[in-house]
Amino acid sequence: MGERVLVVGGGGREHALVWGLLRSPRVDQVIAAPGNPGMAAESGCLCVPGTSATDVDAVVALAEREKVSLVVVGPEDPLVAGLVDRLTEAGIAAFGPSEAAARLEGSKSHCKEFLLAHDIPTGAAVSFADADQALEYLDTLDAVPVVKADGLAAGKGVIVAETRTEAADAIREILVDGRFGRAGSEVLLEERLSGTEVSVLAFCDGADYVVMPAAQDHKRLLVGDRGPNTGGMGAFHPSPIADETLVETVARCVIEPTLAGLAAEGRPYRGVLYAGMMLTEAGPKVIEFNCRFGDPESQVVIPLLVTDLYEVLAACVDGDLASLDVVWADQAAVTVVLASGGYPVSSSPPAAVSGLEDVPDDCVVFHAGTEIIDGAIHAIGGRVLAVTAVKATLAEAANAAHAGVAAIEFSGAQHRADIARETAQVRT
Repeated sequence: MGERVLVVGGGGREHALVWGLLRSPRVDQVIAAPGNPGMAAESGCLCVPGTSATDVDAVVALAEREKVSLVVVGPEDPLVAGLVDRLTEAGIAAFGPSEAAARLEGSKSHCKEFLLAHDIPTGAAVSFADADQALEYLDTLDAVPVVKADGLAAGKGVIVAETRTEAADAIREILVDGRFGRAGSEVLLEERLSGTEVSVLAFCDGADYVVMPAAQDHKRLLVGDRGPNTGGMGAFHPSPIADETLVETVARCVIEPTLAGLAAEGRPYRGVLYAGMMLTEAGPKVIEFNCRFGDPESQVVIPLLVTDLYEVLAACVDGDLASLDVVWADQAAVTVVLASGGYPVSSSPPAAVSGLEDVPDDCVVFHAGTEIIDGAIHAIGGRVLAVTAVKATLAEAANAAHAGVAAIEFSGAQHRADIARETAQVRT
C-alpha cells in the first residue's frame, strides 16, 4: 500500500497539487477536501464535497478518519487559523507553516514590521485603524499610495489607486463601510513601487530552503496590464527579467533573512514561502509574503518539478530538505486563466462550460471555480479554469496554452490574450 495524502482546498492551486501528488509512485490516493470537479476527474483522487477548508475540527477529524500520512494545506485561511498546529498536536504530518509563522500573510501590518525589523527590502508604509487619521496622513503624501486591508481578503484587499480621491474612497470603504469585515480593521498606506512584478517561491523546512523556478504573474485583469487588480490572470516561466542572478539575490536578501528571523523568534517556517517582488530601479523589493503556493504560479511551477512532489513536501515537514536533490525541468511553462464575466468586481450566474474535451492533449486544465450542475460542468464565478502548457520554449508554451484556452467556452468568459507574449510585461 502506498501513501494516502489529504489536500485541503478546492481551487486551482489545490488541483495542481493533487495533479502533482498523483504522479508520485509513492502515493496511492489523494483525498481533496472539498475538492472540485477537475480533481474528482483525476484517477486516484477522492473528493469530500461540503468540507470547509476553514473548519479546523472537521479537517482534523477527516485526516484521522482516513488515516492519511500527510496533509497538504492549500489556502491561506486555514493556515492563519492554526490548522497545521492542530494537525501536529494530533500526530498528523502537515505541510504548511504554523499559525505564528503564517502571520506574515495574515496581517500586512505585521509583515511590514517584520520586513523593516530584519532589513529586508520593501516599500515604506504606515498602518491606521482610524479613517480620519488615515485620510489626514494621505494628504501629507507626495504620491498616491497603495491602500491595503490588513487581513485576509481573498486576494481583493489591495487597491492600487490612481488618484488621491480613489485612495481616500478606498480608505473609507475599508475602515468606515467595512467592505472586508474584520480583515479591514486596519489599513496599510504603502508606497507604490514601480517596476515589473515577479513571484519567487521556495520550499522551506525551518532552516533550509529550495527556490522554485521564478514565475512572472499578471495581476491586472486586462491586456497590457490595465484594469483592476485580480488574484492573477496568468503566469509563466522563464521570465526574461527573473534570471539566475536575480533569483540568487532574492534568496540571499529575502528568503534567508526571513527564515533566520522567524527561527530566531521561535516560529520556524515550514512550507512554501512566496515572496511577491517588485523589480524597482533600486533593486527587488518585497510587496507581500504569502505563506503557501501561489495561484496561478502553482500551475506553472508544479508541472516543471521532476523530483517526486510527495518526497519534497515530506522532507519539508521532517526538516530534511537538505538531503534531497530537487530537480526542475529545463523547459518553459505558461498558464492562462479563464475568469467569469463579473470578475473581480461582481459575481456572475452559473454558466455551462463547453469545449473541455477539445483542449489539445499538450495542455493541462486546472479547475478552480467550477461545479457540477444538472450533470454538467458550470463556471460558478471568480477565476474558473487555468490552462497550462509545458514546452521547450516560451513561445511554444504560450501558443499551446492560448490554443487550449480558445477551445473552451462559457458565457461571459474573459482572459488575457497577452500572457507570455510581447504585449504583456515580457521584457528585459
